[in-house]
Formats: sequence, structure tokens, C-alpha cells
Amino acid sequence: MESLWRWDAAAPGGRSLGGDLTVDAAVIGGGMAGVLTARALAGAGLHTVILEARTLGSGQTGNTTAKITAQHGLIYTRLIRQLGESRARLYAQANQEAVEEYRRLARSGIRCDFMDCPAYLYSRSRELPLVREDVACRALGLETAFTVTTTLPFPVKGAVRMERQAMLHPLKFLYGAAQGLEVYEHTPVLTAEEARLTTPRGRVTARYVVFACHYPFVNFPGLYFARMHQERSYVAAVSGAPQLDGIYYGVDPGGLSFRNAGAYLLVGGGGHPTGKGAERSPYDMLEAQARSFWPQAVPAARWSAQDCVTLDGLPYIGVFSPSRPHWYVATGFQKWGMTASMVAADLISAQITGQEHPLSSVLSPRRFSWTAARSLAGESGRAAKGLLRGWLWRPGMFLDQLPAGQGAVVTWHGKKVAAYREPDGQVHLTSPRCAHLGCQLNWNPEEHTWDCPCHGSRFDCDGNLIDNPAQTGL
Repeated sequence: MESLWRWDAAAPGGRSLGGDLTVDAAVIGGGMAGVLTARALAGAGLHTVILEARTLGSGQTGNTTAKITAQHGLIYTRLIRQLGESRARLYAQANQEAVEEYRRLARSGIRCDFMDCPAYLYSRSRELPLVREDVACRALGLETAFTVTTTLPFPVKGAVRMERQAMLHPLKFLYGAAQGLEVYEHTPVLTAEEARLTTPRGRVTARYVVFACHYPFVNFPGLYFARMHQERSYVAAVSGAPQLDGIYYGVDPGGLSFRNAGAYLLVGGGGHPTGKGAERSPYDMLEAQARSFWPQAVPAARWSAQDCVTLDGLPYIGVFSPSRPHWYVATGFQKWGMTASMVAADLISAQITGQEHPLSSVLSPRRFSWTAARSLAGESGRAAKGLLRGWLWRPGMFLDQLPAGQGAVVTWHGKKVAAYREPDGQVHLTSPRCAHLGCQLNWNPEEHTWDCPCHGSRFDCDGNLIDNPAQTGL
């Protein structure tokens, strides 16, 4: 299941670290946040390297829908209530400035199929929340308008149209932005101790360390595993659908997102917490929805992405922990990783170079709120349930009872194992406990992976690591 972005983006091809290295800054992760942050630090004169476990863009950046927008769902009504109008305005302005920076870079020579367009929030059932969101956006200086006119194939109760937004090809942009940077691919960071990072091919000593690897894998200090969860989301690309006038995001439960990408239309939705499977195949649902709107639509590709969700709905960007003042982190982007990556690059590079940044306190990983405190109880309960299930739950099925084409935690020779039986009968066995903190894994039948319901690590049917925070396979 490969995203269409990988069809026509020529990866630059990188090298692996070949020995010990001493630098000013080491950025862990070669996705959009890592590349943009490294670019900003290198531009400030710091000797900066990117350490990427696989290849540039091999994680979430290659699976995004790449909507470049400051419109992040029904967020601004909530932020005004949660932060106050002045601080909410800082967040809105920073994200709109991120859109403008993508536009500037695209026009200055990064060829990435950049296209200006409006962004829409829409609802098929509710008008009032969108009216309120429009009022909130305009109060914060964003250029919006409430409307009931869209190019969607169904009527809406209302929509908020935001001007001067955009879409692009994320991998073409990433590869262009990475030109001239010192990148080491196939160089996973195994341990991080103060200024020293250990990889399989050498040690990197850095004055500053930036964790831009989607989910910070160091548990202590920071405790990020207790302050976030991860969610899966799905995309189906279809041909034969019309061109829409912009990018769309549905705010109703089960709402769909839409954007065009060349000759294809991307339909997104069907999300759920990682490790908790959907009742119906999200891919089948998305393709069926597309055919119901456009009977001539033909499925062309399907893929998924994973998003970190924080306790209060804002990213964690800034100093990693008080006990690690030279470590920085960028995580918790939820579904808005494009603008959040640009904001992260700006904020972290400002902090490292000793400049003030207006969002430092708003997005500080050390912030506290009662909203976050209430969410923390839910996160803790989710993790505790997964851990207890790993120790106490006993399978109700033996290995020889596992049907072909299915995966489950079963009993085999008196032990609990994670098993997948291929349609031809071949069996794959691995540990049922996550390599991160030991939660019991669940089978994802859509992607044939073992997913952790506690913190979102993912593994293939043989136990090889796909997504962190785990650092090793099963």
C-alpha cells in the first residue's frame, strides 16, 4: 500500500554514517519537520546533520495528504476559550505564516506542484459550529467567510472558506528542501545520552539535539509516552472524479477530507486510535463513498498515515525537558503536520540561536492546563489496560484454530504468541508484547500489522519495526 507521492518523486539517494562525528546540531528524523529544522539551523550557520533511520520521507511525510493550511478543524473557537484571544492569534498567525513560507520556497525554486487554493471546513448536518468558527477565525485575523456553496458532490449545511491556502507534492518539496543538507540515511539513533547519540555506524556528539522523529523514543525524561496517543487515518486515491476548487475537511463524525492531486482525487477518513481496529475496512468504505458520489471513479491507490495526538490538542514544540536543556522536540502534530513542521523549524531554530519566539510558551512541551490534566487520566487508563492485558489476558484460541488470512494472539505450546496465517497456510509467529513498554499488540487486518493500543508502535507480521516509539522489532 504505497502512496501516489512515491510514484513520481525521485529520491535523492543518501549515504549512511561512516564513523564518529562532532557537530553543532543533530536532527533525528528525515521527515518534513526534521528537514525544515535542519535547513533553518544550517542557514543560521550551525554545522547540522540529519540522522534518518530509513530514507528521507519514508515515514509520515510520504503518507500525508499535504494540505498546506492554517485551518485545523474546529480549532480556533476552542483555542480562544482555552488560551484567550491574544495567544490564539499567535497560533493562527504562525500557521498562516507557515503557509506563506511554503509558497515563498516553492516560488523560489523548489518544484513541488504547488497550487494556491482555498481551504474549507464543511458539515452536512450542523451550521452553528461553523458559524462560530468563522467568527473566531476572523477575530484572529484569518481571511475566512461562511458559505453554503462548495464544489462537493453533496449539499452542506455550512462551510468555512479560508483564502490563501495551498496544496503540494510533499516528497518533491521535501527532496528539494533537503538539497545541500548533510543527511545520513539508514542511520537509526539507538541511544541518546546528553550530547552523545549512538548509531550502528558511529557516535554523533552534538551540542544541540532535535527529536523530529514523529514520536520521541526516549521515555525518561520527558514522559511523552504518557502524554500522547497515536491515531491511524486512511486515504484512497481515485481517478475519474472531477477537480474540486480547493481542499476540504469534514467536521462531522465520520466526515471525509478531499483534495485533488493531478489526475486523482484523494478521499481521506476512517480514522481510529492505533491498535483499535475499525469495524469496517476503511479503504473499502472510502472507495465506496467515492463511487457513490462519482459512479465513474476508479480506485488507483490506498495508503494510511499515523498522527500523534497530545493531551490538549496542540503540538509539543520546544525544549525536551528541563533536565535536558539542549535537547528539543517537535511532535504531536495531529493531522496538521505540514504547517506544524514549518512552525517547529522556526520556533526551535529561534530557541537554539537565542532568539525570542512568540509561541515558545504556547507550544512548550512543559505546559500544563486542566484540559491536559483531564486527558491525562484517559491516556493513563488506556496504557494501563494494555499493560494488564499483556500480563493477565489469556487467548481463547490455539494456533491450529487460526483461520487462513487472519491474525490473532493465540496459544502455542503453552505460550502466548502473535500469529498470522497467510491465505496459503504459511504461519508467521512473533511476540505479542510491544517492544516499547510491553503492552499487548492487536492485529490490524487492513495492513497486516501488529499495532500497539498503548502508544502506537507498529510491526509487520514477522515483528519488524514499522513505527516508533519502539526502537527495535519484536
